[in-house]
Amino acid sequence: MNEESAKSFQDSLFIALNLFNNHEWYEAHDAFEEIWNSLDGDERQVIQGILQVSVSQFHLSQGNLNGATILLGEGLGRIKTRTKIDLGVDLESFCQCLEDLLRKLQYRELLNENDKPFLKPL
Repeated sequence: MNEESAKSFQDSLFIALNLFNNHEWYEAHDAFEEIWNSLDGDERQVIQGILQVSVSQFHLSQGNLNGATILLGEGLGRIKTRTKIDLGVDLESFCQCLEDLLRKLQYRELLNENDKPFLKPL
């Protein structure tokens, strides 16, 4: 990746992270999809996992608990074996958050604002 495309990638990632962390799930999905289209390999898999988490949160906001649970599990599965990939995000803490949320969804526990996933920049 040359310097210009690296800067463009970082700018796009910054926008996508902010949308995600502000719970703008649908818009975050679109922003991450643009990034996903430009990647391959493990980086592509991680971004696809984040995309799936974003869609899961959109489903959850619409009351679709089954869709949210399925997509959250799929997204977590893509990310948790790739937490060493350096995208400038703390993937380890993200996966821990997702595991806690998935357990709560599976056991139909009450959720609160703190249960919403957050992508912490490194």
